[in-house]
Amino acid sequence: MNGVPGRVPDRTRPSCLEVRGARVHNLRGIDVDIPLGQLVGVAGVSGSGKSSLAMGVVYAEGSRRYLEALSTYTRRRIGQAPRADVDRVSHVPAALALRQRPAVPGPRSTFGTSTELLNVLRLMFSRLASHVCPNGHRQAPTLRVAAEEPIVCPECGAGFVGPGAEALAFNSAGACPACDGLGTVRDVDDAALIRDENLSIDEGTVIPWQMFGFNVQPQIAREFGVRTHIPWRDLTEAEKQIVLDGPEERKHITVTSVKGVHDLDFTFRNARLTVTEELKRAETEKRLARVSRFLRERTCPDCQGTRLSPAARAPRIGDQNLADVTALPLHDLIDWAPTVGATLPDELAPMTDALISTLFGMSRRLIDLGLGYLSLDRAGATLSTGERQRVQLARAVRNETTGVLHVLDEPSIGLHPANLIGLQGVLGDLVAGGNSVLMVDHDPQVLRGADHLIEIGPGAGNDGGRVIAQGSVADVGADPQSRIGPFLSGAEKVAVRERPSPAQVFDGGSLRLSTAAVHTVHPLEVAIPRGRLTAVTGVSGSGKTTLVLESLVPALRGEAPLHVKAVDAAGIEKVDVVDATPIGINVRSTVGTYSGALDELRRVYGRLPSAQAAGIAASDFSYNTGSLRCPRCDGTGRISLDVQFLPDVDIDCPDCHGRRYAPAAWDHVRDTGAGGPIALPDLLAIPVDHALPYVDDLPAVRRKLAGLIDVGLGYLALGEATPALSGGEAQRLKLVAELRRRQDSALFVFDEPTVGLHPLDVRVLLTVLQGLLDRGGTVMVIEHDLDLIANADYVIDLGPSGGAEGGRIVATGTPEEVAGDPASVTGRYLAEHLDDGDPRGERAGQ
Repeated sequence: MNGVPGRVPDRTRPSCLEVRGARVHNLRGIDVDIPLGQLVGVAGVSGSGKSSLAMGVVYAEGSRRYLEALSTYTRRRIGQAPRADVDRVSHVPAALALRQRPAVPGPRSTFGTSTELLNVLRLMFSRLASHVCPNGHRQAPTLRVAAEEPIVCPECGAGFVGPGAEALAFNSAGACPACDGLGTVRDVDDAALIRDENLSIDEGTVIPWQMFGFNVQPQIAREFGVRTHIPWRDLTEAEKQIVLDGPEERKHITVTSVKGVHDLDFTFRNARLTVTEELKRAETEKRLARVSRFLRERTCPDCQGTRLSPAARAPRIGDQNLADVTALPLHDLIDWAPTVGATLPDELAPMTDALISTLFGMSRRLIDLGLGYLSLDRAGATLSTGERQRVQLARAVRNETTGVLHVLDEPSIGLHPANLIGLQGVLGDLVAGGNSVLMVDHDPQVLRGADHLIEIGPGAGNDGGRVIAQGSVADVGADPQSRIGPFLSGAEKVAVRERPSPAQVFDGGSLRLSTAAVHTVHPLEVAIPRGRLTAVTGVSGSGKTTLVLESLVPALRGEAPLHVKAVDAAGIEKVDVVDATPIGINVRSTVGTYSGALDELRRVYGRLPSAQAAGIAASDFSYNTGSLRCPRCDGTGRISLDVQFLPDVDIDCPDCHGRRYAPAAWDHVRDTGAGGPIALPDLLAIPVDHALPYVDDLPAVRRKLAGLIDVGLGYLALGEATPALSGGEAQRLKLVAELRRRQDSALFVFDEPTVGLHPLDVRVLLTVLQGLLDRGGTVMVIEHDLDLIANADYVIDLGPSGGAEGGRIVATGTPEEVAGDPASVTGRYLAEHLDDGDPRGERAGQ
């Protein structure tokens, strides 16, 4: 036998990952083969089961099996996924996941730390910079720093060792002592301490004393000579200063209580001290929220927001220190790096070249993914979901792993069409490195780049969960069963809504906004048509969020920032920002509770004869607090199993089978006529579409369920936990109530409402937005999706690039007008999209 003994010949290596009998969520026991070593796309309408296959089965099993190979000691310290509900998964590699919603990082994270580019810069400023001796004399760059040899100052003779990279880290020894490396400090906002200047202290105008139970403080203040009986506005500045920042002195006062009169010594606690002491004791989110109302956050005055100590800011390369360079956009940082060598002696050239090469290698894919406008000092918590996801993706490529299965959930989120080419390059690099990639996505442009496609459907919820098409892009495009196929092949034209002609767009009037320069956004003058659908477009970092969410929205709410020069609301009195943030924080929040349908149903079931005979009221049918909730899971429908050294396993409650109710709840059955008899737990478990016949005689409930169907959420069950909904589902659920009332004075602002939406679901979204317009509302969307942009009445395109190269309005008008504007990057891609069909409609412009 030739070759290495024991080595498996290539021809016997598995070519596919085999899934058999997958039943996670709504998957119908499906069998599917997923090619290894290729880019495989998973498509399907929202709620069809795509993520259940990719994340709930493939990734869950890949990561679990890898972790099971580790020692028991290690496994106890790593969060692990439970075993997936599947008969068999064979030939699954170790798996890494890129989730649709990466966790929001903490306050110590920046773009530089998350990409690890800051590590390279710290090394550069440690090894290549000019340093300062203990007596303040600057020394020329020298190889002695890298060799960790002492440097002797030629001016004063002092010897010292150059700082290591760790000494320049704001999360370590290089932290600013004033803000501890956070870049911001929190102090008490005096304006928030006083309830009303027309009230006296005795009337409770000092809020912290009232809120935190320091009711004797006014009496102590009187001992300092403060007149507590007159309005706050009439006190002298000296009196106010005592209340706000007086000394911690003990005073003898007389206190009257129900038990008599007592002479006591009390220490004065001024209003500011009351807040800061409560902040130290705020160990829960609730207590912290109570204290936070009195605090303001501002840039650290010592480090000016750089997070670095004076010593960490001292090393310089040329005329710049570490803080100066980390404030540069990544594009400019890449331009700066090649200039470093000119400032250094020849002996440092090899090290300089190596560090610059590393910096370029780590930056390349970040640039390709359209993140060149971000500076390394940008706080991680301020990055958008799409930006955080792209950072993760770039790191995955840079790690140069091989033989790994990368499972990506919506990698195109937040990407402008111009950045999709960079995404495709990253995915290609992963496959070229010997890895397998399984991605869930809806964008036809991204899916066309896949080697193999698997489509789950045909519908959502109980109507999905089956493999309806698979094969190459051409195979799926030609498959009559496929719902994504027509969009891949071009057979499906651009969806249309009836739109006004260019001359009619502003017939209903306009909102107007004028701003000064802010961040990287230049002064802007913009008009938004009332009663129309306006799309705000542009590449990432071009200023869309600054224009809409940081300027227009607060200005219309009467909280205009300083950079807003003028705003004309044109009769808009209410502004609703509808974003993709999850609804609720735990499984006790459900579609039924959020929509209000459950409240109505509990009252109906509480009036049943069986309930009244048992002494049961509507409150007893609450699975959160009622007597009929399942005692085993306490109404959550899930329990956690402690399996000692293995990870805890969350499963459906074995007593209620995930229905949240005790057996007694099934004793109360309502005869619904055409729908037949049904108990409340069963009604909450079926899709809203199927529940309608059971509530025909309940107009209030039927309206709420019809509202869910109107926004395309009929496949959800009323008992479904809201935190588990996708971003697009959460946005539409928030709109249900709004579609039932007039909206003449309302502006609705949507931040990327197409996140996670199949092209067919985008059409449903357009119907929802049209419903708001039909009721007199005005709608603005911040968007990249070309289908939605093509169907807007008006487009405002910012750019031309991101960061310092953006922040201007480059084109405005109808989609056709923007598509014809050579200055618009969005317009170029929109023009190609519009070539697929006339999005104006037969009656557009009439």
